[in-house]
Amino acid sequence: MVLVTFVMLAFPVQGHSLSFNINPFEKNSSVFSRFPELSGKISSRVLAMALEGYQALKEQGKVSRDGILTVIDFDRPSVDERLFVIDVNRGQLLYSALVAHGRGSGDNYADSFSNIPGSSQSSLGFYTTGDTYDGKNGYSLKLQGMESGINDKAESRSIVIHGANYVSYDFIRKHGRLGRSEGCPALSFDCFQQVIDLIKGGSCLFIYHDGKEYADKSTIFSPDLVKRQPVSDQFS
Repeated sequence: MVLVTFVMLAFPVQGHSLSFNINPFEKNSSVFSRFPELSGKISSRVLAMALEGYQALKEQGKVSRDGILTVIDFDRPSVDERLFVIDVNRGQLLYSALVAHGRGSGDNYADSFSNIPGSSQSSLGFYTTGDTYDGKNGYSLKLQGMESGINDKAESRSIVIHGANYVSYDFIRKHGRLGRSEGCPALSFDCFQQVIDLIKGGSCLFIYHDGKEYADKSTIFSPDLVKRQPVSDQFS
């Protein structure tokens, strides 16, 4: 069984970036008209927040890899594909995949998050991708947390992207959910190398959950963007 949806494994060409003056509380089509392949896969709210944060970090010079945005939506259960790699310049979905959350964050759903070493919980918010290396989990990708108090201890916690044998549909059939990591966004052995090579080297990654704790702490967005309650648009 194919574990990921592979659309186009190619780096974006040179060109003009899209404008991301998107209000996530407007009609859903205002977002998906620019990213039609994501309709039905991710909510307009999550996509709009990811785009706004990407643009903000890019303007601050914190995103050195233009055009690649990865979104992990932890509102979705682990049995669903919930990692999406997006070419923001072309408006295309490049990859979607299963991804595990930390064992301290929950079972099938992740509902608890932490920046504390030893918590075994996932951390929310915006990251940039760093260098690859070969460690105890094999080929891995370093992540640098961009949000103080939310995920800025990612490096000291060794939160990285790596492959894991507990991320597979076979594991789901046996256990009703994916296995869980020590806090890392772990991927299937069938796709982790491709995803790492696609997003490494300074691209933007956003890990989302619709919880008040993140909304209260994040400084990436204007307060209204994360704190207002949207009309339900789940995967519209």
